[in-house]
Amino acid sequence: MSDNTLTKRAWPAAFAFILALGALPSVLFLLLVCFGELRPLPGLISLGICITVALAFGLLLRRDIAAMSQLVRALRISPDNIPRKTNLLVPGMRALSQEAINLIRAERLNRARLLERTQADHALLERLPDPLLRLEKAGITWRNASAVSAFGGETAALLRHPDVRSALAEAVQSGEPVRKSIALAVPVPRDLDATIIPAGGPIYVLVTDRTRERSVEKMRADFVANASHELRTPLASLIGFIETLRGPAADDPEAQQRFLGIMDEQAQRMQRVIADLLSLSRIEITEHQAPEFLVLLPPLLERIAAGMQPMLETNNTRLEVTIPPDLPRIPADADQLAQVFTNLLDNAIKYGKRGGTIKLTATPAGADPRFEPSGVIISVADDGAGIGREHIPRLTERFYRVDKGRSRAVGGTGLGLAIVKHVVNRHRGRLAIDSILGQGTTITIWLPTRAP
Repeated sequence: MSDNTLTKRAWPAAFAFILALGALPSVLFLLLVCFGELRPLPGLISLGICITVALAFGLLLRRDIAAMSQLVRALRISPDNIPRKTNLLVPGMRALSQEAINLIRAERLNRARLLERTQADHALLERLPDPLLRLEKAGITWRNASAVSAFGGETAALLRHPDVRSALAEAVQSGEPVRKSIALAVPVPRDLDATIIPAGGPIYVLVTDRTRERSVEKMRADFVANASHELRTPLASLIGFIETLRGPAADDPEAQQRFLGIMDEQAQRMQRVIADLLSLSRIEITEHQAPEFLVLLPPLLERIAAGMQPMLETNNTRLEVTIPPDLPRIPADADQLAQVFTNLLDNAIKYGKRGGTIKLTATPAGADPRFEPSGVIISVADDGAGIGREHIPRLTERFYRVDKGRSRAVGGTGLGLAIVKHVVNRHRGRLAIDSILGQGTTITIWLPTRAP
């Protein structure tokens, strides 16, 4: 109600007060005159005095109602400058107005405290390290910064997960929090614990990422299994050569030199396998966390290409580098990308044609319809023997080798492309392998120019 409306309603209120205040005495004076108990002139004078008094009180009431209207207007214009006292004349109105002012002050103080607590709670929820979402009938009405960072545009996929949907239905029915363990496959595999918390109207979904913990557990098991499998052969060779050197070859210098050379090769092979296994395990632990720092690719790729020169000269191989200097920056882990392209160039040199040509090319995405335009494409192509089509889907598996003998002869561990795959996954990129027997192999990597 506006203050003008309140002022307009002051007159009817005052008029009603005049009627209420003057009606009973007026009727009484009229009855006394009618029954002869009071002469007409004194009766009329008394009636006039009664009406005058009632009118005066009515006007005072109107004036006090107008003053209360001004108080409301002042409260709306400047809530912090509420007058402590008001100049009201009708008995009881002053106490009533003071009580109203005290109530307004108390309400505003409580509202300010509630707003402060609400803001503090909201700031706390925004800074939670775990993703938190609020759901209502209209859908997702709020999510904190961790939820935006963790899921981006994949939040709907999380809520469509069958286990999450069943947990939501169970929480709504029971009114109690429900916790479910779920596994998401996109954009990267993740193990999550989702806690559904009904809160009267809205429902909160708290998501805890357990990927790192479970990756560590899996890493330990995989490391033991893979290490025992891959190290068994070189260890057996070392043990056999040691026994030979202690026995039949103890006095044969020529055999000793030959066996020590083989032992050195086997030991280095074990060292490479262990180093690649540890590297792969570290990458898998952080695979669910997309990189945040921006990296400029041209200097990184040129530095990697320069570091491959000794291998290129040994194999009489030529490296052609085509990298435009204006490539956009991408969110990336520079060390992991260096490992990826070092692995790819190393494979191209080892398995490509001796005396052939390797091409390292980087371009903005857009020409290749297989990839989104908002990214960068880097490819490594060789002109070697190529790979059979049946092998391509399995090339990124751990320890998968197309030619085991040749792979071990050139020092391969069977983990290079597995490392490449997991690094590309962490960068939310895509990996494509194209090969034709007798014509060579091209490995293409697409990396987004902005964080997903």
